[in-house]
Amino acid sequence: MAAHRKPHRSPHRKPQQRPLAGPAARTAAALALAGAAATASSGLAHAEPRLTPAQIKAQVDDLYQQAEAATEKYNGAKERTDTAREALDALRDRAARSTEQLGASRDALGAFATAQYRSDGIDPGLRLALTSDPDTYLERASLAERVGDRQARAVADVRRHLTGIAGLRAEAGKRFAELDEHRRELSRHKGTVQNRLAAAERLLARLTAEQRSAYERGTAEPARADRSDRDRAPAAAPGSRAAQAIAYAYGALGKPYVWGATGPGAYDCSGLTQAAWKAAGVSLPRTTYTQIDAGRRVARSQLAPGDLVFFYSGVSHVGLYIGDGRMIHAPRPGAPVRIAPIDEMPFAGATRVG
Repeated sequence: MAAHRKPHRSPHRKPQQRPLAGPAARTAAALALAGAAATASSGLAHAEPRLTPAQIKAQVDDLYQQAEAATEKYNGAKERTDTAREALDALRDRAARSTEQLGASRDALGAFATAQYRSDGIDPGLRLALTSDPDTYLERASLAERVGDRQARAVADVRRHLTGIAGLRAEAGKRFAELDEHRRELSRHKGTVQNRLAAAERLLARLTAEQRSAYERGTAEPARADRSDRDRAPAAAPGSRAAQAIAYAYGALGKPYVWGATGPGAYDCSGLTQAAWKAAGVSLPRTTYTQIDAGRRVARSQLAPGDLVFFYSGVSHVGLYIGDGRMIHAPRPGAPVRIAPIDEMPFAGATRVG
C-alpha cells in the first residue's frame, strides 16, 4: 500500500486570510468610515478658500445684484401670469354666458318641434280644403308663417352660439397654454432669486456679527443717519404729484426689503417706486425694465425731485430721486428702505413721470 504524502506548499505562497467577523468586522468598518469622513471634510475645507471680509462683501454685493435682476424678471413674469389668468377667466365667463344663451335657443327650437308634432304636419292645402272656416284658416296660416320665421331665427341663433362657443374654447386653450408657460417662467425666476439669496446668506454667515452689521448698514455712517434724514425736509419737487410721491417714499423709510413686494409693509425697488407714484395718482408698470420707458428720459445733470433713477447696465435697480444727489430706495434683503446717494451704484439713466 502506498504511503500518504502531505501536500506540498510553496514557500512563496501567502496563506489565505479569513474574512473578519463579529466585533472585529464592526471595528474595521467604523475605522474605514471615520477615515472616509476625515478625507471628505478635508476636501471640503480645501474647497472653500479663506476670503477676507472685503472679498466676502464684494461677492455678496454681486449675488444681491444678480438676485435683484432675477427679481425684476420674476415681477415681469408675474405680471404676465396675472394678465393671462384674467384673460382666461374673462373667456370662461363669456363661454358660460354663450352656453346659457345656447340653452335658451335650443329650448325655443324644441318648442317649435313640439308644436309641429302636435299638428301632425298636415299639408296646408289639404287643411284649407277641409276647413269649414277659410277666413280663420288664412289668419292661422299667416301666424304659422311668422312662427316659421321665428323658428328659422332660432336655428340661426343655435348655430351662431355653437360657433361662438367653439371659438371661445379654442381661444381659452391658447390662453391656458400661455398661462402655463408664464407659470413655468415664474418658477424659474423664483428659483434663481432664492438660489442667489441663499448663496449670499452662506457667505454672510462667515462674517463676524460686527462685520455683518456694518455691511447691512451699507455705509460707514452710524445707523442714526436714516432717522436724521427722515426729519430733513426734501428739496422742492417740480409739481404736486412729484411731491406726493416723495412724501409716500419718506413714509416708507425703514420698511423691509422683500423681493416681489409692493407694500404697504415691505417693498422691492420697483415695488416702492410704483407704490409711491400710485399714491400720487400715476400708474407705473411693475418692473425696472418697463418703468424706465414710462416717462420722458432726462439727463443726470437735469434731475429733479420725483424722477426715477436707474442703475446697472441691465437697468435692474431703481430709486426715487429727492434732490441733492440723493434718492430713496429699497436696496436689498437685510437693508430697509433708506436714503442713499445716487453715486453708490453705477448710474444707468433717469425718467420723469407725472
